[in-house]
Amino acid sequence: MDFAVTAGYRALREHAAWINLSSRGKLRMTGEDRARLLHAMSTNHIEQLKPGQGCYTFFLNAQGRILADANVLCFEDHFLIDTEPETRQKLLEHLDRYIIADDVTLEDVTGQWMTIAVEGPEAARPDLPPHSWVAEGAKLIARLNSTGSEGYFVLAPAGNNIAFGFPEATAGDARVVRIENGRPRYGEEITERQLVAETDQLHAVHFNKGCYLGQEIVERVRSQAHIHRILRRLEIDAAIPPAAGFKNDQAEIASAVFSPALGKVAALAYVRIPYAEPRSELKIGEAAARVR
Repeated sequence: MDFAVTAGYRALREHAAWINLSSRGKLRMTGEDRARLLHAMSTNHIEQLKPGQGCYTFFLNAQGRILADANVLCFEDHFLIDTEPETRQKLLEHLDRYIIADDVTLEDVTGQWMTIAVEGPEAARPDLPPHSWVAEGAKLIARLNSTGSEGYFVLAPAGNNIAFGFPEATAGDARVVRIENGRPRYGEEITERQLVAETDQLHAVHFNKGCYLGQEIVERVRSQAHIHRILRRLEIDAAIPPAAGFKNDQAEIASAVFSPALGKVAALAYVRIPYAEPRSELKIGEAAARVR
């Protein structure tokens, strides 16, 4: 076992906890052409967003490989792009490369914001549609989450003091719950190796939006149903998680943790299509496993 039950883990599973996500990148895009450019650079339908709305999207290269993922929030005069810490600089440079004759300004505002996630069964915000946001004073409340649980992000100017009536969950607590919930994270389970269809995160894609970078590959894969593996959550009858990268003729482990809630290992893995249906039985090393 590689994880001890903590108050933060228990709160994420049973009630609610807060997680410090202030290292997440924040890019601000302004200018008259911002919607057209961002629409042409990402997999989701940016041009239909109205202020107060948002979406989850991928950014691809010309070969259809995933360079980054992000939450895009729409404001009256700009978009705010919320992305993983590891993809902040890469995404900034990628988007900036395509600003040629466009009226678009792109600014890294990561240091201007703090981001706190409040997540868990008691952190529901049914008043907010998914990916939408509202202003509460100087803060923004966005219905986003990082663990696959109910929850929301609080975005506030850096240096603000925000008090919560919940315990804090560490990054380690959040990672275990995220994998238990089958929620992939860019940089761990999703990388530049993957095609969109392999991740099974098709809520990041709008299939009728028109042209965007990498679309030809996405459409070709979809029309031909031509993938060999797909991301799935596994339960493995073991106490010691297999190492990321473990591979056999059935699956390749992307991440694995001991799950106190399950009393066994939870994992995210790229599973070969013949074994990818729910309840399919697999072998991971000497341990029995099944797709969930």
